[in-house]
Amino acid sequence: MKVTGFTFIKNAIKYDFPVVESIRSILPLCDEVVAAVGDCDDNTREIIASIDPKIKIIDTVWDNHLREGGKVLAEETNKTFKAINDNSDWCFYIQGDEVLHEKHHLHVYEEMQKWKDHKKVDGFLFKYRHFYGSYDYIGASSKWYRNEIRIIRNDKSFYSYRDAQGFRKANNEKLNVKALDAYIYHYGWVREPSAMMAKLDNSSQFWGEDKPSEKNKTIFSGSFDYSQIDALEKFTGSHPAVMLPRIQKANWQFDYDISYNNLKWKDRLKNTIEKITGKRPFDYKNYKLI
Repeated sequence: MKVTGFTFIKNAIKYDFPVVESIRSILPLCDEVVAAVGDCDDNTREIIASIDPKIKIIDTVWDNHLREGGKVLAEETNKTFKAINDNSDWCFYIQGDEVLHEKHHLHVYEEMQKWKDHKKVDGFLFKYRHFYGSYDYIGASSKWYRNEIRIIRNDKSFYSYRDAQGFRKANNEKLNVKALDAYIYHYGWVREPSAMMAKLDNSSQFWGEDKPSEKNKTIFSGSFDYSQIDALEKFTGSHPAVMLPRIQKANWQFDYDISYNNLKWKDRLKNTIEKITGKRPFDYKNYKLI
């Protein structure tokens, strides 16, 4: 069984993406990793190249005309996927702010091996933990997506969907996936407040905005506006080992009263149902479970 990881990134240093940790978190499962590095204003390419000899870099230029719905992110994902050699069985996708916990490595490997020759299985679905504000809190409202496809079969008819959150195949058909008992840790909303503002300011252009919303400016202006947060929970588990040096260097303080939330009544109801049943009402699913 051959497994190739793939990711895309641009200006990881400038906007404080933990992409080095992202790549290192899947390296033990991969025979190689293809990384599409965009036209950067920093030393991202050099940092990526120094991680491991298993990494293959392809240089790309982001299309600044794709300023709607995050399409450029899907395009960069597709460029990377197409660059994977045809002799790979599985392709492990990881975004620059996502990290796989090492405690899941064995389970993920065994499932890939188990279903390698079952062609009806198009990929694997991971659970998600979304960290917010600091490394101590995770999102607790229904606005956070619970699952995403991160391993797909090496079938070049598959393509990145919308803003690179999932995958589809020919005729816009959803992939048939197996659910894994494994988590991806998403750190996209964990940065020092001024760095978060810079990241939002940059990323807003990929959704057709000239600047971040006034709401985001309020939240990340230096004094955090707690009223803008739906609900958070205290994280009591362990972080992936690759993240520990970064966490130890955190230089800002974020505290949150978990007894407080700003949920609307319908979201409170959905959260209650989910806690009781384990199922989220009206949950969007960009996949078919098999």
